Amino acid sequence: MATVTVRPMTRTEFDEWQLVTAEEYAGEQVEAGRWAAEGAVERAREENAQALPDGLQTERMLLLTGLDAAGQPVGRAWVSLDHPRGAPDVAFLYDIEVIEARRGTGLGRALLSAVEAAARDAGARALELTSSAPIAPPSCSTPQRGTTS
Repeated sequence: MATVTVRPMTRTEFDEWQLVTAEEYAGEQVEAGRWAAEGAVERAREENAQALPDGLQTERMLLLTGLDAAGQPVGRAWVSLDHPRGAPDVAFLYDIEVIEARRGTGLGRALLSAVEAAARDAGARALELTSSAPIAPPSCSTPQRGTTS
């Protein structure tokens, strides 16, 4: 099984993530018909700025970079230690992503496990997430948890 550890994002990683995540989020909102294309990226940046008013230093937010066993970045995650609907002791995973070139190798599961551990270490008893994106089938021929071959 792949091994991933997490550490706080660096300023450079955060700045790069902010650009990418705003473009991706805006695209999702436009595709779903919730936003007009014009001004969508700026709107996404504004929403992120509201959610992260102090950027990388925003309290009760975990902005993490996932590293493989060799210490190379493989992904990132954004966790709020305060659930958006107020569920006590439940953190909320806003974003998690494995670098495209490293997908399909089990790093996603390992990254999620490392993020769960970081949330627990920060005091959360549970971690919740939702997904609006389609989930691709596993790329390997080995049956995955909850599936049959």
